[in-house]
Amino acid sequence: MNKCKTLVLAVTCLLPALSNYAFSQNANAAFSNGFPVAPTGLENLPLGEGPWDFRTGEAMNIHVELVAHLDNPMAMTFLPDGSMLVVTRPGKLLHLENDKVSEITGGPASVSFGVGGGIGTIHGYMGIALHPDFSRNKQVYLMYTRPEENLPGVLTVGRGRLEGNRLEDFDMIFDTKDLLGAGNILFGADGKLYMSTPDRDSQNLASLGGKILRLNDDGSIPDGNPFVNTRNVRPEIWSYGHRYSLGMTLHPETGELWESENGPNGGDEINIIRAGADYGWPSVSLGRDYNGPWHGGHPSHANYVEPEVYWMPAVAVSGMTFYTGDKLSKWKGDLFVGSMREGEVNGTGHLERILFNGNMEELRRESLLTTLHKRIRDVKQGPDGYLYVVLEETDGGVLRIMPAE
Repeated sequence: MNKCKTLVLAVTCLLPALSNYAFSQNANAAFSNGFPVAPTGLENLPLGEGPWDFRTGEAMNIHVELVAHLDNPMAMTFLPDGSMLVVTRPGKLLHLENDKVSEITGGPASVSFGVGGGIGTIHGYMGIALHPDFSRNKQVYLMYTRPEENLPGVLTVGRGRLEGNRLEDFDMIFDTKDLLGAGNILFGADGKLYMSTPDRDSQNLASLGGKILRLNDDGSIPDGNPFVNTRNVRPEIWSYGHRYSLGMTLHPETGELWESENGPNGGDEINIIRAGADYGWPSVSLGRDYNGPWHGGHPSHANYVEPEVYWMPAVAVSGMTFYTGDKLSKWKGDLFVGSMREGEVNGTGHLERILFNGNMEELRRESLLTTLHKRIRDVKQGPDGYLYVVLEETDGGVLRIMPAE
């Protein structure tokens, strides 16, 4: 048998094994249009107990402490007393106070499966927000995947009243009926609840997929929504043409809604969200398809709202926040964005810092916490003026970023 026939026979025999490899990889393997994203070994490095010290590019070194080890935390928010609420992929609501963890009961039933955040992963709890008048009404809002008999699960939002270590009277207030995937929730400067939904029919205004939705605090539809009086259009829609939005934050001075959005293989974006605006997906993208070519044949955002910031290669953008405190003084005014992995390589998650000028034009950016090799899912400024990040890993947790002595 000649060498060519031997090679063909060997590859043919290996195909079933490669198929089994593709669908039996460890938790952090993911797939894009059939192309396996192979494990690198970096994603399995233990987090450890810390603390860690890092040099940064703005003449300000940082000290990072582990607040708590947690199993796949997804998002966090701070209570008025300075303690923290954290939601997890397995469907738990946790209270972190004085670096101690307790579970808050009374939340909704949820479904989750898969680990590592790849395609096919379903999140139990993924988003959390406090009502703007929380000090009076104690209302906590959760975004979660509810069980559904004939579907893997359904993306849903509900609320309950926080009484001690329990959510009382929890009630579903908005149900997407058939959407599955990830998103987030945030109360805007107008007191309305904004909800991002995963990509599906992003240009179809009769679908909730690939949109930013705007709701009243009880889940009803505000009169001021841009399509509320338009036939055959979902009145919940605030903006559309989004791909996979996991992060939202408010600009501290203008109150504008900023959104982070995952492109395909590149083309991750930061957008300022406008009522009724089309952000282009899937018609245009500044990224490539997973098998290499530019999405749509060339990189473009012509005739659509252009992003304020974009990445090539992708960094898998997640939660984000503007830093407004004084403790990390060199970073005041900067935007911090979570990265779950860079360039489709597992184990390369980090924290992105972006510096803007007075016109909110990007000047430079910096990658932080790279040597931890962890997926960063959320970042928030705490009431103590420090930055906090959520590591979405089985060996994950919450970190506190402080200035080094």
